[in-house]
Amino acid sequence: MAPRRIIIDTDPGQDDAVAILLALASPEEIEVLGITAVAGNVPLPLTARNARIVCELAGRPDIRVFAGCDRPLVRPLVTAEHVHGRTGLDGPDLPEPCMALEEAHGVDFIVETLRREPPGTVTLCPLGPLTNIATAIRRAPEIADRVQEIVLMGGAYFEVGNITPTAEFNIYVDPEAADIVFRSGAPLAVVPLDVTHRALVTPTRNAAFRALGTPVGLAVAQMTDFFERFDKEKYGAEGAPLHDPCVIARLIRPALFSGRHVNVEIETGSALTLGMTVADWWGVTDRAPNATFLGDVDAEGVFALLTERLARL
Repeated sequence: MAPRRIIIDTDPGQDDAVAILLALASPEEIEVLGITAVAGNVPLPLTARNARIVCELAGRPDIRVFAGCDRPLVRPLVTAEHVHGRTGLDGPDLPEPCMALEEAHGVDFIVETLRREPPGTVTLCPLGPLTNIATAIRRAPEIADRVQEIVLMGGAYFEVGNITPTAEFNIYVDPEAADIVFRSGAPLAVVPLDVTHRALVTPTRNAAFRALGTPVGLAVAQMTDFFERFDKEKYGAEGAPLHDPCVIARLIRPALFSGRHVNVEIETGSALTLGMTVADWWGVTDRAPNATFLGDVDAEGVFALLTERLARL
């Protein structure tokens, strides 16, 4: 089969960085058409910088990187330096990028790519707040029918929230954008905390990254060493969830994941539950299904894939 052609929309973030590395290490299954940065884990100048750092770490300075939206649609930006550090990529000592940022806006790149390419041939992979994707859909509503699939990391059902008691970070940062995306009619697959909290970077798994003995393996081990401190203290788990690489792993090995096609709506009006992904997991409403909401993952399979692919870089 031909590689899945994707645009990665991202706010790197250490786990975003690992997702980008996994995609770039998997050319048989994935062709990265470009990377669009969005404000999220850290402000836009840093996410655009970090995306280029990761491309160069992977030996792929040819990848086009675009800066997108620098703030949510209607709300002040909430960031996560308390998790990812001041730069978003704290942990390894990586050089400043040499590759240039593309001049075009990331939203324009998304719209123009989906208009140019044959319908059903481009997948969007948002790893951060959905501001860029929602802005593209508002600007050009017809692209919702042209996208092959939107596979996103965000939301939760059984795990509920990680930035508030009821909301996952990516959705909480820009709930209005998420609402636009979930109402767009585009095919959606959601990788929520229910999945990513099962994909933990245990000491054994992190040691496997370090044992690769390559700059990529060492950098990934140092990234996960850094950001796991927050999640281990918060959840009392044996390691940190590796959220965003699950999006790419689902494209490469869909059999590692399972879920249900259900209705998912985004709460935008309640101060108490703002950003909650209200998933009708049990089918108790008559609302039409609009998303494949994943609920389980073969974590050993994901980390075996990740270690094998990172060894290529």
